[in-house]
Amino acid sequence: MKQLRLGVLAGLFAAAGVLSWGGARLWDSLGTLPSVPLAAAIVLAVIAVILLATALSTRARLRAQRERRPGAKGVEPLFAARAVVFGQASALVTALVAGMYGGVGVFLLGFLDVPPRRDQAIYAAAAVLAGLGVVAAALFLERVCRLPEDGDDHDGTDAAAA
Repeated sequence: MKQLRLGVLAGLFAAAGVLSWGGARLWDSLGTLPSVPLAAAIVLAVIAVILLATALSTRARLRAQRERRPGAKGVEPLFAARAVVFGQASALVTALVAGMYGGVGVFLLGFLDVPPRRDQAIYAAAAVLAGLGVVAAALFLERVCRLPEDGDDHDGTDAAAA
């Protein structure tokens, strides 16, 4: 399975941001720009927490399996592969969503003197920050579930098949 590249995520973020900024300018010139929901940041933060919890749990199980602790519950390769796919998909979609909110937020920076628009800019910034949390948690999960390189696995056991 190929690892997620930061360049791809940054490119998606930038492309979505530019398109969103242009769309916000156009939409604002034609009518009222839709509001940025506060729930966007909350949902992204919840996804980041789920990814982080999955990564920490998987890492603890892999460590217990590697140390051959009695009663240790191992990690099945299919579980690890699914976790990596979940993390990668979350990171890719979040790059698009965070870019979209980032573009709208940049557009709203010109209207910080208007209280409702200032609130919308804050919500957009919170969504971008939560999106960065999702990407960080997804990359951590991917790192936890990767196969050891030749020579990295000192006791000869395969930890995960991702």
